[in-house]
Amino acid sequence: MSDAVPPADLQPSGRERVRAAAAALGLDVELIERPPARSLHEAAELLGIEPADIVKTIVVKRRSGDYLFALVPGGRKISWPPFRTLLGVNKLAMPDAATAFQATGYERGTITVLGASAPLPVYADERILERGGRISIGAGEHGWSAFVDAAEYLAAIGAVTADLTEPEDPQS
Repeated sequence: MSDAVPPADLQPSGRERVRAAAAALGLDVELIERPPARSLHEAAELLGIEPADIVKTIVVKRRSGDYLFALVPGGRKISWPPFRTLLGVNKLAMPDAATAFQATGYERGTITVLGASAPLPVYADERILERGGRISIGAGEHGWSAFVDAAEYLAAIGAVTADLTEPEDPQS
C-alpha cells in the first residue's frame, strides 16, 4: 500500500525533517543539542544569544478553519488587532497543543516551518529582519535548536513580513 504510514520508529525524526526541508530549500541550517530551559532568558543564555534572537513559531487558526504560522521574536507576543487587519479577518485563535500538532506534525516547543506536515502561509514580525543575522528556531525535537540566517530563512520560506507583535508583559 503506497499511502500507508510507516511505523513511528521508521518515520524520520523532527531533526531529520528539518534538515531535509532546509536542504530542499538550499538553506544552511545548524542543529545544536541543548539542555532544557525553564524560560526564554535561560534558553538564550544556554545558546549564547540574546532572547530576541530566539524566534517562536506559533500556529494560528483562522475562523475559516485553516492554519498559518506566525514567527515572533523572543520577548514579544502577537498583537492581534494589526494581525487580523493584515489578514483581513475578524477572528484568529491559537489552537491547543493537540491541534497544533495535527496541523504541523510537531509538538509545541519544537514547531518550525521546516518540515511541517503541511505547507502553511508564514507571517513574520518585521523585527526579525531588522535585527538580522543568525536566529534560533524550532528544530522539530525537544532538546535541540536550529540556527539559520534570518533573511535567508524568511526568503526561503516565503514569509510575509509586517509589524505583528508587541512587547510581552515582563511579569508573565
